[in-house]
This record gives sequence, structure tokens and C-alpha cells, in this order.
Amino acid sequence: SRSESERGAKTNMAFRACAVKLFPMATVPARGGFVESLSEWARNASGYRKYGLLADDLIMEEVKGAKEALSRLPEAEYNERMFRMKRALNASLKHAYLPKEEWTKPEEDKPYLTDVLKQVRKELAEREKYNSQ
Repeated sequence: SRSESERGAKTNMAFRACAVKLFPMATVPARGGFVESLSEWARNASGYRKYGLLADDLIMEEVKGAKEALSRLPEAEYNERMFRMKRALNASLKHAYLPKEEWTKPEEDKPYLTDVLKQVRKELAEREKYNSQ
């Protein structure tokens, strides 16, 4: 397991503190039809893709089970996440978006953390249920 200093915890916290304010509509789930269109519009309007981020990059470590879910990611995937977040923070500090060719395309914006997070939350709920008996 990686230590907090190795994982760039300070960078994570600084970026995530801004992420909720900058991209509040980023994690609207898609369902189908009109709702899917509205959801896609909301994700585009939120602007996180212009910083090269994926929707799952906006999940903060403070969310229940997120630290455990992040620790279960393959190291390469975790490092890619950190690269995207540092690059986005740098662009944000410069008050500029990334060049258009570096924006995240909708077809590239696939979840990589959500399923792991769901599993961790399920395990936490089972643990709480077991401990409450």
C-alpha cells in the first residue's frame, strides 16, 4: 500500500476542494432519452473535460469508501489519475483550459473508480451490519 505522501495527498486535497465548486454538475448519471441528453449537456457545461479530467476524477477521497477504492486501483491507473489532476490544477491556476486536443472526449470518459467504490461501500455496509449484531 502506498503512503499518503507518495500519493500526493496535498495535491489531491487542494484540487478536490476546488472541484466541487468548479464542477458541481459533473457526476449527473445518464439514464436514456431526454435525461441522457440533459446529463450529457450538464457534463459538458460543467467544464471538467476541458481540463482533461474524467468524471471519476471528481470523486473526493473524503467520500465514504473512496480512500479504500483508490488503494485498490492498479498503480498505473492511479498514476494516470494523479497526472490528470495535477495537469488540471495547473491549468486552473493559470485560469486557462487545456488545448482543445487535450480535452477529454465523451467516449473516453468511462468510469474507472465507480464500480470499485460501489464494491467497497457494499463491504462497509456488510461490516457495519455484522458489527451491529
